[in-house]
Amino acid sequence: MMASSSSSSSSASLSLIWLYDVFLSFRGEDVREGFLSHVLKEFKSKGINVFIDNEIKRGESVGPVLVGAIRQSRVAVVLLSRNYASSSWCLDELVEIMKCREEYQQTVMTIFYRVNPSHVRKQTGKFGKAFEKTCVGKTEEVKQAWRQALKDVAGIAGYHSSNCGNEAALINIVASDVMAVLGFTPSNDFDDFVGIDDRVKKINLKLILQSEQVKMIGIFGPGGIGKTTTARVLYDKLSPDFQFSTFLENIRGSFEKPCGND
Repeated sequence: MMASSSSSSSSASLSLIWLYDVFLSFRGEDVREGFLSHVLKEFKSKGINVFIDNEIKRGESVGPVLVGAIRQSRVAVVLLSRNYASSSWCLDELVEIMKCREEYQQTVMTIFYRVNPSHVRKQTGKFGKAFEKTCVGKTEEVKQAWRQALKDVAGIAGYHSSNCGNEAALINIVASDVMAVLGFTPSNDFDDFVGIDDRVKKINLKLILQSEQVKMIGIFGPGGIGKTTTARVLYDKLSPDFQFSTFLENIRGSFEKPCGND
């Protein structure tokens, strides 16, 4: 499996390496119990690699690990809810996301979950009250950055939970649209192969895509256990991130000499 890194219309984005398909920004207390878990399950079922900040120790401000995760995600999905603005952490995330949208042309998708987009844009209603509490003690510069980010993100045409008959339908639409942005082509070719997902995940962990060095990973084992199939699934998942790519199957057969021992 060979590939060369992708190009972009923006020269700034040429230096970026995508480690994640999606960065998901959310307020845990509003969505963690139900909606978020369903979103993650649907994304996983469609092969979408999502970064969420559950594992990061939270401090006073968004740190370099989180900034790196945002910048190295192809798509940012902002899950706006009633208490989103009650978290300075979420607001700092949003400022960085909107910065990446402007500087690196990162795709930003919004879900308005039980919140009015106009309340987000104007910081009014219960959303606005939560925002005002978070602003207490902050500098005018920080508050203005938050306000501008909320105004900009609310101006993005998004998905409204109130407009969908049920949450499952909404989540399915969002996941399908994310796949379209990523260039994923839904495939059922490998659905009957038990254990493929676990194999691909283990190999994926060994890949260091941000490195500029050439890497080679070998998959060893007896014939018939699915080595080529595993490589093909991994290739199908990663190749959309590269401008040029090719999958060479049965290299040994291709280079066998016609006869003799020379």
